This record gives sequence, C-alpha cells and structure tokens, in this order.
Amino acid sequence: MAERSFAKEVTKLRLGAGETFRGEGILAVTKALLQSGVSYVGGYQGAPISHLMDVLADAQPLLEELGVHFEASASEAAAAAMLAASVNYPLRGAVTWKSTVGTNVAADALANVASGGVQGGALIIVGEDYGEGSSIMQERTHAFAMKSQLWLIDPRPNLQSIVDAVEFGFELSEASATPVLLELRIRACHVYGRFRTKDNLRPAFGLKDALERPIRDVDRIVLPPASFLHEREKIERRWPAAVEFIKKRKLNERFGPADGALGIVVLGGLYNTLLRAMEQLGLADIFGRSEIPLYVLNVAYPLIDEEIIEFFRNKSAVLIVEEGQPDYIEQAISAILRRAGLGTKVEGKGLFPKAGEYTGAVMRAALEGFLQAHTSREVRRPLRSEPDASTQEIAKEVPPRPPGFCTGCPERPVFTAMKLLERELGPFHVSCDIGCHLFSILPPFNIGNTTMGYGLGAAGASAFGVKASKRAIAVMGDGGFWHNGLTSGVGNAVFNNSDNVLLIIDNGYSAATGGQDILSSRGSNTRKSTHHSIADAVRGVGVRWVKRTRTYDLQHTLGVLRDAMTTPEEGPKVIVAESECMLNRQRRERPQRRAAIKAGRRVVQTRFGVDADTCTGDHSCIRLSGCPSLTIKPNPDPLRRDPIAHVETSCVGCGHCGEVAHAATLCPSFYRADVILNPSSWDRFAYRWRERAIGWLQQRAERARKRRMLTE
Repeated sequence: MAERSFAKEVTKLRLGAGETFRGEGILAVTKALLQSGVSYVGGYQGAPISHLMDVLADAQPLLEELGVHFEASASEAAAAAMLAASVNYPLRGAVTWKSTVGTNVAADALANVASGGVQGGALIIVGEDYGEGSSIMQERTHAFAMKSQLWLIDPRPNLQSIVDAVEFGFELSEASATPVLLELRIRACHVYGRFRTKDNLRPAFGLKDALERPIRDVDRIVLPPASFLHEREKIERRWPAAVEFIKKRKLNERFGPADGALGIVVLGGLYNTLLRAMEQLGLADIFGRSEIPLYVLNVAYPLIDEEIIEFFRNKSAVLIVEEGQPDYIEQAISAILRRAGLGTKVEGKGLFPKAGEYTGAVMRAALEGFLQAHTSREVRRPLRSEPDASTQEIAKEVPPRPPGFCTGCPERPVFTAMKLLERELGPFHVSCDIGCHLFSILPPFNIGNTTMGYGLGAAGASAFGVKASKRAIAVMGDGGFWHNGLTSGVGNAVFNNSDNVLLIIDNGYSAATGGQDILSSRGSNTRKSTHHSIADAVRGVGVRWVKRTRTYDLQHTLGVLRDAMTTPEEGPKVIVAESECMLNRQRRERPQRRAAIKAGRRVVQTRFGVDADTCTGDHSCIRLSGCPSLTIKPNPDPLRRDPIAHVETSCVGCGHCGEVAHAATLCPSFYRADVILNPSSWDRFAYRWRERAIGWLQQRAERARKRRMLTE
C-alpha cells in the first residue's frame, strides 16, 4: 500500500499523438518511457523518485498491453543488473533509484554494464537528492558518471524538457553504446506542466524475441582480454559518437542575446532557479527572456569543447552555476579554455558557496557579486531587488521542527523500552540503520552511535565481536532487512558467531520510502508474493536465538530486550518487533471507518487523555514517548505553576503514552476513552446508567467533604 495512489492519473498515459498531457513531472517521465518503446523497467523506491515506482505499479495493465515488464527490484544493485538485457539485444530498458545512496549500492553492476557497453538503449533515472531538503549525505551523481564514463543528462525542470530528455537519452545510449544517467531533482519530479504527447510504442523487438533467439557476444563480457579493450572502445568509439550526437541534436541550449561581454553557464536542473533570480534583479522577464547570454548544459557530461569555446569567445567573464563540491564543470571548462588559448575570466565557487543547495537567495547574491565585479561603473545600472524576508524574520514565525516519528508510530515504543533498559543496565552501543527508526538518534530518545547504510545496521556493529560485560545492539527495519540486511547482517553474524543483538523492526512495509509492500508485508497483493516471515528467514540462515514481540506491548518488549542483553547463550540474538506502520494503517482504516459511519454502523474510536487534577507536571511521559500528540498546556490550578501534560485530538489511540506511564511507574493521570459513533440502544442505556451512577457518587463525595469541613 503506497502512500499515494495514481490509479486515476495513469489514465493519462493512454493519450495519443497530438494530445496535451497535463500533470506532474514523475508522470511525464512514465509517459516518455512508453513513447520511447521501452521493453523493461525496474528500480528501488526512494525520494524523490518513489512515485515513479508507484506510477508504474498502478499502470501495470497498460504496461502488460504494451509488452513492458516492470519489476520492483530487491535493491538498486538488482535494478542495475537488469540492464544486462540491453547488452546483447536491441531492448530499451530503464531503471530508477534514489541517488547517490542508490548509485552506491548499484555501482558494481553499473561499472560492468558501462564497461561492456549496450546495444539497446539503457537509461538510469536517478533522483538527485541534494540540498537542504535532502535525507542523505551530500554527494552528487557527477562523480559516478566520470568514473565509469556514463553520459549524464540534467534537463531543464519543465515537462517538455524532461520528456525530450528521456527520449533522446535512449537515442544517445544507442548511438554511443553507453548507458545514460538522467538526474531529476526533487522540484523536477514534482513540477506541474504540460506537453504534447505521442503514441505509446510497443517494442519492435521484445523480451520474448530475445528469449526465443538468444545471442552471445563474448566481447561484451567483462573478462580479460575483452575488459582491456573496453576502455579503448570507450575513448576511441563511444565518446566521439556521444559528442557527435549531442552536437548534432543540439541537446545543450542557448538563450538570451547572441553576443555580450558577460555570460552564464548553468546546469539544466538549475535553470529555473537562475531565471527566477535574474527576474528579481531585472535581468530577465517572466517568460525567461534573458538580457545575458546563457549556455544551458542539459548534458552535464561529457562537455562539448567546441560549444564551450564558441560561447566563451569574445567574452570577458562567464559565471559557472554548478552546485556541490568538487567543482567538476568549472575545472573542466577552465582546462578547455586553457588548451584553446582563451583568457576569459571564469567565475564560480568564488562567488557561490562551495557546498549546499543554490536557493533563490544564494543565486541572487552570486549574480549581484558577478555583475558588480565585471561591469564598469560607467555602464552599470541599478539592479532591481524584490523584498525578501530575512532568515531571522522567518525563524520568528516558523519554530524549529526536527524530523521525528509520526503520531502513533509503532517504532516509538521500541526505543522507549531501550531507554528504560539503559536505566537498568547503563548505556550501550547502538548501531543504527537507514529508515524511520533512524529518528531515534534525536530527542527525546538520543539513541544511536552510527549508521553505515541501508540494511547495514548489524554489519555496523560487527567489529564489536569481543567478550565484554555488555553487548552491542543493532537496529534494522524490515525494508533494510530484505534489501541488504539478511546477507550482510544476519548471515555475516551467523558465520562469525557474533554475540551481538539485532533488533528488526517489522512494520509491514518499506515505510520510509512511501509504504510499498515487501516480502514480509501482511496485506493482500495480487501481483507480488508477500507474507514471508522475517523470523523464519533468520532461522533459515542459522540463528538459534529468535524472539518476536508486539511493539505496543511495552512491558513484553522491554523483557525481551533484557533477555537478549543478559542471556548466557552465545551467538547472534535476533528480536523481531512487529506492529503495522501507523500511517499505512490509517490510510487503510480511515476510508473503512468513514464508510461505516456514513452507513450508520456502530464505530468505536479510542482516545487517550490526561487528568489535569492528577498530572504533577513531571513530564517524564513526554521524555519517554515524544509523540507529537502528547504536549503541554497551562495548569488549570491557579496554585500550581508547572504546565500539565495534554493529549491533542491528533491522537490515533495507539495507547503508547499510557503504556509508558505504567512501565516507567510514572503517574496514573492517563485515561482511556472510547468515543462511540452511531451508538446502539444498549450503548445509550449503559451511558445513561453510568452517568447516573457517577453523578450519585460525586454527590456523595461532595456531602462527605462538607461534613468533614463542619466537624473541623
């Protein structure tokens, strides 16, 4: 169950020649793949291309009509290995994943397919997750392109440019026998627009044709002596073919006046931000007409020497707009100019920050500095600058909001149990993993020492294989377990007889990437094989100490953790903590609940609250829970200053706050209330009697209080 359904939107993928497509960038990519006659598509979900996988899954009937095979791959490496189908056959294939972490995982397969080359077009669509909103290390795809000599396309962020990039990406791959990387930033994936569509193409040579008429070309296999010839082939044949194709098709674009003393070179993906900054300074209009010559690199690698020399000739200075470090493009252009004997001043990282996202404010400041440095006072004109709220002013209105677990998240009780165990045994080393559970490193839990990659939580603790008074704990999600953890974590621990503890959080989905189904998902999936037990899998590779627990049962989870940390039994110990992801559960249950209420059926909703008279204001519950629905409010007692705990209406009734209050021996201030919608006659009868009984007891208590006052 993905976080978003594209069942309605995928109908647009059937549009034919000459019609107008209106929608989101990620849908435009899918339409472009079908228009290009793709034979197979695979990938691994992750921002910002998660929705591409979701769109393809929802478009399965159309893909089958066109003879397109779609596969949700077990990892990025598995997806990259699919491109082997294009090595010997004229099959167009596309794979996708989150970069650069996904490219790290896929690097082995990518290097092999880049060495041997391809006959059919091979397109790798990477979500370039770089900048302030990124959830990964700040690296770029450019280095991978140069390392393996894969051509890198970085299109302007509008739908027509993105569609064109997909189509000429396949053509460029076939013309140069080289896989092509197409990078899309978050804004490009989710930009809205329109483009003129073409008919979808059924592959002229399909997967069935390849299976029935297999071809073997030993020169394409990366083994000596062929592997030594591949490098020469890259330089002597593939690179020149790519350069010629890029020049002939004019994939890089020129905007603005033909001549000028100054110029700007910008990567395609940064074009919109640059134009917005230029518009704010009065250097361009809202339609993109620029007063300064622009050279837009829709192909970031390889660079075209002739085009660069032509653009720089007769210019005194040119600004290079390139995010990230190292400044690959600035260095390469400087070398091209030096060889050509041109003395044009190259500006870039001296005006832009060396690292970080080029936001509108950053772009505008660099442009202002460039123009002030390279425009004489006699011709310099004042730059228009739109008012922009300062960071300090925004900070006053927008409070800090670090990432954290969702309301009712089933993973929160696990880390509460770990905090309670620390109170008993003292602190211990925790090796974290990629996924929602990584939020445990932040307040209020502050648990976690390192994280090494998706599914590498157990491997990250493998060095601590010595006898000591404490054991290391590794944390891993079910998504990471099936991605990489079963072999590199569990299998490795069994082989080396590790004595560490591995805690696998099984929430039923690949939750951090959008709630996609995985092998151990418990929901029904007509197209995939699910319901495979994690506990059975770890036993299958040799783990003897395996226990399961329901995460919301805090006392039991704490007991299982205590057993794992203190048992005299040697060898790896695995705990599988199970409860459904609350976001997916709510997506599933809310429509059912609304339908039941509308139909007049009885529905019970559980809510939790805090008794203001009982709460002491200690707030230990908040420090051990961290639920967004658990907050504070002013104390109603005028004689008490400390604010009291309060449960907001966003509560989903998971019961964790009450469990914490009980397990940590805090206070009895938490209460549970069942809200009954469409109550039955019995519910109404029971409510009236409870109301009368409570009223009678309250009156008796009040009479007793008055009697005590009189006697005193």
